[in-house]
Order: sequence, then structure tokens, then C-alpha cells
Amino acid sequence: MQVRYARRAVRVADFADQPCNVARPIALLGEGWTLLVLRQAFMGTRRFDDFQRSLGISRSLLAERLRRLVDAGILRREPYRDAARTRDQYRLTEKGLDLYPVLMALRAWSDKHEAPVEGPLVLYRHRGCGGLTETVHRCVGCGEELGARDVSPEPGPGMASALAGAAGEPQSPAA
Repeated sequence: MQVRYARRAVRVADFADQPCNVARPIALLGEGWTLLVLRQAFMGTRRFDDFQRSLGISRSLLAERLRRLVDAGILRREPYRDAARTRDQYRLTEKGLDLYPVLMALRAWSDKHEAPVEGPLVLYRHRGCGGLTETVHRCVGCGEELGARDVSPEPGPGMASALAGAAGEPQSPAA
């Protein structure tokens, strides 16, 4: 069976309302600074000033991105003492940690298609054995490594209720 989506014009602000498991995270994560804040969080950055210094982002824009990630349950605030004042640091939640494969997939694509001729900008090593890591998509049934041509989407258990809330006629997604 083919997955079908509502046929209507979509504004960026409407992505979160789309019955699509790609559009919804784009509504939250699709802006570049948000992904870079997440990258820094995965690299161990915790404090506002450290995020700001490492990214070169304005303080107001960083504050907004951190607030959105906290509100979405991707980061959590934890107080710490800095000299005489209490400040917040930011830590990945379980929901945030679950975004690791997303960032690694973006990294793998960049390493393959956008890396300098000398090679990738950053290497990721397994702390356990020291080997380099790779991002692999596998079938849970047989374990086979999969590419885009090896899978076919089908409606999941949440599609009927999502479509019931979407306006317009169903249509096929662009391939």
C-alpha cells in the first residue's frame, strides 16, 4: 500500500501539523542553528557562554534555540554555581540522545559528498575499542544493510488519526 498525504499548500510554519514523520521533526530541528546547538551538546558543550563562543551565534538567537530545545524536551536545564551566582547548563535528555543517529546520518552524507579532498573534518571513534564509526541503516528482520531503493514506506498505526486531522484530499508524496 502506498503512503498518501494531504493535498494542500504547505507553509513552513505548518510542518508540525503535517501527517508526516519527516515534516514534524523539520518543524523543530530544520533550522541550521538548532542542529549546530545539538552538535555542540553531543560534543559535550553544556554552558551558555561555551555554546555562544564555539558557535559564534548571537546571544539572543542562542537563548531562543536553547529555549525551544528545552520546551521540546530535547535539552534540560540544570542549575550550577558560577562564583556567586547560579546559572543554568544544558544537558541532552533521552529524547535528545535519540537524535544522535540523525546527526550521524548528516555527518556521513557530508563526509561522502562535501568533505575536503583530504578527508572528513571530524572522525568519530568508538570509545570501547578505538575503531572508527560508520552510520548504517539495517533491517530489523534480517540484519541486511539498506539503501533508499531497498525500502518501501507504508502507513503506520498513527496515519489514520493524523490524516483525519489534516485538511484536504490525500495525495502521494514526492519520491
